[in-house]
Amino acid sequence: MATLADSFLADLEELSDNELETIEEEDGDVANMEEDVDGDLADIEALNYDDLDSVSKLQKTQRYNDIMQKVEESMVKGSFTTDEGMVLEDDPEYQLIVDCNALSVDIENEIVIIHNFIRDKYRLKFPELESLVHHPIDYARVVKRIANEMDLTLVDLEGLLPSAIIMVVSVTASTTSGKPLPEDVLQKTIDACDRALTLDSSKKKVLDFVESRMGYIAPNLSAIVGSAVAAKLMGTAGGLSSLAKMPACNVQLLGAKKKNLAGFSTATSQFRVGYIEQTEIFQSTPPSLRMRACRLLASKSTLAARVDSTRGDPSGSVGRKLREEVSKKIEKWQEPPPAKQPKPLPVPDSEPKKKRGGRRLRKMKERICSDRHAEAC
Repeated sequence: MATLADSFLADLEELSDNELETIEEEDGDVANMEEDVDGDLADIEALNYDDLDSVSKLQKTQRYNDIMQKVEESMVKGSFTTDEGMVLEDDPEYQLIVDCNALSVDIENEIVIIHNFIRDKYRLKFPELESLVHHPIDYARVVKRIANEMDLTLVDLEGLLPSAIIMVVSVTASTTSGKPLPEDVLQKTIDACDRALTLDSSKKKVLDFVESRMGYIAPNLSAIVGSAVAAKLMGTAGGLSSLAKMPACNVQLLGAKKKNLAGFSTATSQFRVGYIEQTEIFQSTPPSLRMRACRLLASKSTLAARVDSTRGDPSGSVGRKLREEVSKKIEKWQEPPPAKQPKPLPVPDSEPKKKRGGRRLRKMKERICSDRHAEAC
């Protein structure tokens, strides 16, 4: 029979065996983690951030080239007609417009990537420029125009930036700590600027194509907000079907961007409005009524998008009718309130009115009776 000491020793041996197994497993996990880390570092090192082609790859994709070729062919061909009974999602023209909307988003993201590449390279020459010129395309144009010139009085920036910004850039350049870039770095920066400008022109071409086809794809929505705004709404929502399923409160905020007030109060800042603020109706509405007009436009645009998604009215008459309703409501809001009419006096009643009893009536009777007694005396 095993004693108590023998059982304790057996338990200790089992614990030691388990600890050894745990340590071996931990060593194996650490080795695997080291292998994974080494693999990740190898992948990171394989990326060459000095090479623009390894950073920006959209223009070399087959999808980009196919869509741009179809857009150019469609623009040359002109108007497009199809069978009335065809489902909208099966229409090749509609599919091309959806692809163009997705491509425009990819182009914007690609421009941001190239903008970061340009900033990293040109920061050695003019580090303060990125805080003065925020828009990526404007920044690329200014960098391409300045290049390695240290004296900005010799560089003509007219037409690229507002005059006030040009003055600030010139004054800041005179005190900058930057130095001229090496020739190879400058050439990479200029190539990146050219690529950003090319992508921007491609984006404009895509948006022009989508805008020109909105009268066919979404005639009712275009009748309310215009073809340009309709194209932006549909592109941001991800297609006409997605826009039709979206509630009006979300349509109102499509394209809205939070403004950077640089520490100033937001009490006087304008309310957040998306692409709807670019419509003719919104711009012609008085500022005090623009929030109500924005809600109204968003709700009517949602209704028009639902009609267009089912091709309920290809002629666009429903959209024109909704636009007239919006205009009449806004005009109604601006009408002055009706003048108050003088209220005539009520017709005198010959019969004495019944008076209910109470403390006030008793007091009045007592006063009348006392006055009569005084007159009698």
